[in-house]
Amino acid sequence: MYTRGLAQLRQTDADVFGGKSANLGELLAAGIPVPPGFALSADAYRAFVEETGLSGAIASALARAQPDDVHALAAASKAIDEAMRFAPLPEAVRSEVVERYLELGSGQQDPPVAVRSSALGEDSAEASYAGQQESFLWVHGVEQVCDAVRDCWASLFTPQAISYRLALGSAGEPAMGVTVQAMVDAEISGVLFTCNPVTGDPSMVAINASWGLGIGVVGGELTPDDYLVSKITGEVVRRTVSTKLVEYVPDPAGRGTIRRDVAAERRVEPCLGDGELVALVEVARRIERHFGSHQDVEWAIARSQSLPEALRVLQARPVTTRPRAGSKPAGSALSLVLGTFGGTAVDTEPRP
Repeated sequence: MYTRGLAQLRQTDADVFGGKSANLGELLAAGIPVPPGFALSADAYRAFVEETGLSGAIASALARAQPDDVHALAAASKAIDEAMRFAPLPEAVRSEVVERYLELGSGQQDPPVAVRSSALGEDSAEASYAGQQESFLWVHGVEQVCDAVRDCWASLFTPQAISYRLALGSAGEPAMGVTVQAMVDAEISGVLFTCNPVTGDPSMVAINASWGLGIGVVGGELTPDDYLVSKITGEVVRRTVSTKLVEYVPDPAGRGTIRRDVAAERRVEPCLGDGELVALVEVARRIERHFGSHQDVEWAIARSQSLPEALRVLQARPVTTRPRAGSKPAGSALSLVLGTFGGTAVDTEPRP
């Protein structure tokens, strides 16, 4: 009633399960290597709000918010967060989450998962909520998963999310799906565009990569290695190796991740060799071919595994930063990548 396996979803389910979950279902249908998982529908969120009596508190807080009033936005966000923070999941929702989570583990004790927001309207060509809602990595056990689901719902009401919806004229009655996926212990991770995001050249694949999980790249804490590869010939047109000082890895103590220094000998070592670049360009072609449009993609290469099995695609969404071919570059490829994956992406290409 409230959940569905990712492999069962298609883009037509985006209005119920959110863009992130729906796109992952499309990737699985296309045979793209995606970590297994399940999705919660927006109906699960609505049941949570109704059964806990939160509707009135949310409406009251939002009524005082203004898109350009920082203090009012912060006050509304805080009031809603405090109301939601300790509210229990409805029993019907919780029982489905528990069942799906145990199935996902296939007998493994408390398998680590990523619990990620999948807002309605997210990852569409018309709007992007990237970076506005929360994701939680390396979540272990039923209780932590349920807590993370609730925390994703609460992140519908971050100040930036409220402001964005107000600016779009859609602040009322927001809803959210949630994606739960098996974690990838990433030795290398990053993002790619199936076009050059600076020039709009459709014949190129732009790739950013760094050690460990992709948090440091998305958060702008480090400058990743940068590659530009011809989609047609496979030629590496640009290869820029950066000094990578930090990486994120699973916290040995349990839930979440830790930030640690990269060993000195690895800081200036390229993350990707020719084999990894070939694999990434090939999966970029396949994803673009399936969706029929340019995509920006999050990916990871698992530790202690060999290609092609090691490569996993974590999500894909339509490119919303591509300028017209031949237009003057507005900034570095890296800044556009961070703009898309760490905050609101702005579409610079007029639509009919």
